[in-house]
Amino acid sequence: MKITAAEVNALRKKTGAGMMDCKKALTESEGNIEEAIKILRKKGQKVAEKRADRDATEGVIIARVNSDATFGAVVRISCETDFVAKNDDFVSFVSSIVDAAIEGNIVDAETLLNVEMNGLKISELLIEQVGKIGEKIELVEYKSISAAKVFAYIHPGNRLATIMGLNKADVADIDVIGKNVNMQIAAMAPVALDKTGVDPKIIEAEIEIGKDQARKEGKPDNLIEKIAMGKLNKFYKENTLLAQAYLHDNKISIDQYFKNADKELTATEFHRLAL
Repeated sequence: MKITAAEVNALRKKTGAGMMDCKKALTESEGNIEEAIKILRKKGQKVAEKRADRDATEGVIIARVNSDATFGAVVRISCETDFVAKNDDFVSFVSSIVDAAIEGNIVDAETLLNVEMNGLKISELLIEQVGKIGEKIELVEYKSISAAKVFAYIHPGNRLATIMGLNKADVADIDVIGKNVNMQIAAMAPVALDKTGVDPKIIEAEIEIGKDQARKEGKPDNLIEKIAMGKLNKFYKENTLLAQAYLHDNKISIDQYFKNADKELTATEFHRLAL
């Protein structure tokens, strides 16, 4: 049967797939648009399998909070090229996933992949995007926070985003404080909130590095342990959020910055996703 340009255009509007792909799918389905959509989805799945070994190092990262700022989420969806990452439709697609996560108070990535949007699970929509775009598309990371006050920050370009929770909301200038500390997280990439949250493997490695440096500098054996612990404390100061020097006033730490606003104010959790 003959497939008209109007039918091809209608399928393109519904799926976003290429013109030739739409025409082939409509021909195969004998003009049945719903069947053609299924065919395109199957094609997307085949493309996804074919591209499983490809590197998807580009992507989009979006962070957002709910209407009362008590729940925040950040998601990273990867693709293969910068061209796709900068495409408005792709950015909008990633934004819609974050919106669904916020609306459903979704806690983890596994749950998010099973959320339905427009009659399909997000995992299926990702496969559909592979069919439309022709690149490997994956949900790489997803993090969420519930707190008295949650802040989100997206660095221009959607290649870096952060979310942070605070234990209090009723503090003067809380929005300014939240924004400033979120930007600090983006700029300084702390590894943990405080030293209790640092991975034991990182601590072990830092101690070993400190000891090795001390030995190479010819320090006495009885001081090597002490020197290594001193270097570890310096690592904590530079790489844990609450101990870091505040970027806008390096005479105080982030913890002191919080306490200057309210003696009980502190961060409860943060996440920083970056390409």
